[in-house]
Amino acid sequence: MSRIGKRPVSVPSGVTATVEGQTVKMKGPKGQLQFVVHDDVEVKLEDGAVKVAPRFETKRARSLYGTSRAQVANLVEGVTKGFEKKLEITGVGYRAALQGKNLQLALGFSHDVVYPVPEGISITVPKPTEIVVAGIDLQRVGQVAAEIRGYRRPEPYKGKGVKYANEFIFRKEGKKK
Repeated sequence: MSRIGKRPVSVPSGVTATVEGQTVKMKGPKGQLQFVVHDDVEVKLEDGAVKVAPRFETKRARSLYGTSRAQVANLVEGVTKGFEKKLEITGVGYRAALQGKNLQLALGFSHDVVYPVPEGISITVPKPTEIVVAGIDLQRVGQVAAEIRGYRRPEPYKGKGVKYANEFIFRKEGKKK
């Protein structure tokens, strides 16, 4: 049994939760999110908390209900606080700028990379070498950050490229004479 899945997800004040069949909907000060729980998992709203349990005693149901509970907890955190990921740009001449609804990245290519900011995601550039991706949906925030990082991943010799703020780049030694 999942230790995480056993704990109910408490719904704080200011957040309204509804469970309709397999769909869990959360509405809070930052916005509204929903998640469709797998059919092998049973979800109930009791005493101001969302409870998740496996519907059957199969391996698949037991493995899915901890994940489903974590997804529901992410809905609650998203509509109350939101999520953000920080990216850092390292390299001579590498920089980022926000132009309207597009993120313009100079990453050492012959052209600037233009990334259109998706709906529901806000990108800020406090410094030319720092990008902050924020939003209420954890999956979308992570996906956008991964797409931006994917344009120029950090290389292991000098560490140039786009990396997450808390990421460690394993460095390699260069050629010797």
